[in-house]
Amino acid sequence: MGSPPEDREFRDAVKGVRPLSKKKKAELRRPAPAPHPRQTRLDEQAALAESLGPVSLDDAIDSGDELVFLKKNYPRDLLRKLRRGHWVVEDELDLHGLNREDAVQLTNHFLKNCLKRQLRCVRIIHGKGLGSPNREPVLKAMLRKWLPQQLEVLAFAQAPAAQGGSGAVLLLLKNMR
Repeated sequence: MGSPPEDREFRDAVKGVRPLSKKKKAELRRPAPAPHPRQTRLDEQAALAESLGPVSLDDAIDSGDELVFLKKNYPRDLLRKLRRGHWVVEDELDLHGLNREDAVQLTNHFLKNCLKRQLRCVRIIHGKGLGSPNREPVLKAMLRKWLPQQLEVLAFAQAPAAQGGSGAVLLLLKNMR
């Protein structure tokens, strides 16, 4: 049985063709493994650790890093409520870029204004000190010493991560109502 005419024409057309050598074939690489979001995982771990906070209030005070203060004769529960957002932040003051003297004056004016307006919970953003000499939080240290001396300040604590973290402090002011 003979082959059809199309088959003969095809064989005539490819008569001198030879297979490609193996060297000219493209080698397919295995697909790269999926990237591991290492920094995202580290950020999430840091946020979780910060949200959990120190084991106790005494540990936070002893660490020296976190801004924490509670006036005498007030229950420790007050600080816990402040840290957990029991009171809504009603106003804030940003001290970025100011020197100590200007920061004290502005903070003093801010607190007096808050008392006049009968605000209970406010935030002061002091920054993390990344722009200051030796990258130390100068304003944070100043607030740690200055705020407990103010009669209108009942308590203060480092702000939660979503509200500034170690670069901000939440203040609970006297209720003048």
